[in-house]
Amino acid sequence: MSSDFTQNYFELFGLPVVFSLDQNDLLERYRKLQRATHPDRFANAPEHERRLSVQKAALVNQAYEQLKSPLLRGRYMLELWGVEFDDQRETQFDPAFLMEQMEYREELDAAQSSDDALDRLTDLESRVGKRRQELIDELASLLNTGSGEALQTGKQCVRKLQFLQKLQHEIVLLEEELFE
Repeated sequence: MSSDFTQNYFELFGLPVVFSLDQNDLLERYRKLQRATHPDRFANAPEHERRLSVQKAALVNQAYEQLKSPLLRGRYMLELWGVEFDDQRETQFDPAFLMEQMEYREELDAAQSSDDALDRLTDLESRVGKRRQELIDELASLLNTGSGEALQTGKQCVRKLQFLQKLQHEIVLLEEELFE
């Protein structure tokens, strides 16, 4: 088993550094790597090989989680290309997105106390999902361009996607509460 922990996640999976990945191919490569690095295969190996297999298996799992998610994959690619994120300090958005956020939040609050809460939450989730997909498509285009300006705009897309993903998660939790 190779113990090269310096490979980026794309290299680990034998993939080019591109945003658009075939998810079935990614899953197949993941399963192959998972089988090759699984600690059970090294149960009778020397201690250092067993330890390496645990570390490599954890790396494979972490890499797969990053690459399968458009948000995490986009962020990871940007970081590979030198774009830095400071989630604690970078909290500013453009005014249009701030308004969009506020409108989504108001709708979420209003939906919770309405008689048709589930319908309203389903509608909101659908619209947020559509907006999220638009940002994913924009991010893919920006990352294919690869210019400095495109990468900075891509960073803003990632930040917006983080907000929308969190909002979508909150909507799903509220829907689950309503079903109970």
